[in-house]
Amino acid sequence: MISQMIPLVNWSYGVILIASFAVVCLGLVLVVLNLMKNDKKKQE
Repeated sequence: MISQMIPLVNWSYGVILIASFAVVCLGLVLVVLNLMKNDKKKQE
């Protein structure tokens, strides 16, 4: 009976880790896109 109450896998740590990794990747993509947008050569 007790073995049914104990969860086999604790998903909370994995979900937090994946979410933080996704936020970091999204931030890096936004930084790269911002640099690409602002790196246009000025016309003289």
